[in-house]
Amino acid sequence: MTQQDKIRVGIFGGSGYGGSELLRILLFHPQVELVFVTANEQAGKPIGEVHRNLHGLTQLNFIAAPEKLEGIDCVFLALPHGQAMEIVPRLPPDVKAIDLSGDFRLREQSIFEKHYKQPHTAMHAQAEFVYGLTETNREAVKSARLIANPGCFATATLLGLAPLVANNLLSGRVVVDAKTGSSGSGAKAAANTHHPQRMNSFYAYKPFTHQHVPEIEQELDHIGDWTSELIFMTHSLPVSRGIFASIYAEANREITEDELRTIYADYYRESFFVRLVSGSPDINWVKTSNFCDLGFAARGRQIVVFSAIDNLVKGAAGQAVQNMNLMFGLDETTGLKLVGTNP
Repeated sequence: MTQQDKIRVGIFGGSGYGGSELLRILLFHPQVELVFVTANEQAGKPIGEVHRNLHGLTQLNFIAAPEKLEGIDCVFLALPHGQAMEIVPRLPPDVKAIDLSGDFRLREQSIFEKHYKQPHTAMHAQAEFVYGLTETNREAVKSARLIANPGCFATATLLGLAPLVANNLLSGRVVVDAKTGSSGSGAKAAANTHHPQRMNSFYAYKPFTHQHVPEIEQELDHIGDWTSELIFMTHSLPVSRGIFASIYAEANREITEDELRTIYADYYRESFFVRLVSGSPDINWVKTSNFCDLGFAARGRQIVVFSAIDNLVKGAAGQAVQNMNLMFGLDETTGLKLVGTNP
């Protein structure tokens, strides 16, 4: 592939953790030419000065938002909630876009405004968006121009529940007990997410009100006959990266762990980035990678599924690049065979 054949990519919002991970992946993607990266407060600064892990690996500087997108094939929108909706309606029709924020995940305007606490000014564009949970929506992603990348909690939860819902195995209430590292709160320190405050702490937050709940239920309804009640609770882990979700469910019949393993293996047979493990996964095994590790146990009709991802990779930037690969006819693993460290 020549330089002219490469996918010409721009990133809106490159100074945060999501943007940093996009840069870490895309700078070494064999079929991407990174053209520009925006950052309002950091405009003019070298990328390697802001993200020291990338020092010496790129000559690009951050810029303010470009006036035109001539010659760009794809943009990633790694911006705070509410900003992508200002950009998407102005995109040229031949530019593909992947939004990492929550702006276009929800199909109902009233539900978006309730959970994100702001008005939606571009709901007319929402119908064009495909929900980018790659493993459950692969064929739609391939032909999409606009992708709403899933939330990190939603990714971990949906990948854990999808085989059960698709096979109509659930009966009654589903309880998701999910925990996340501090990087999910963004690069700017806040009272509860500042590391000295968080490093020896553990607490729950947003009970019954997390913005990923309607997103999870919307997609479960798309995957299968979703009629269960969802109880979703989030907690703050004293680590920087990773999401671990324990999903408690009741089957409509007795089921064994071996049968569960067969069901999950069949559902994810074409999904390189979903790995089935014995017992419990560990966030250390998926950290800095695009993998989701799933483990499970069964007792009679009782099921527990354990789901572990890196919230910044499979939960954000890695999944976004996975979707880009499919949108441009590439193998979805291109540039994403990233492994974690041991230890």
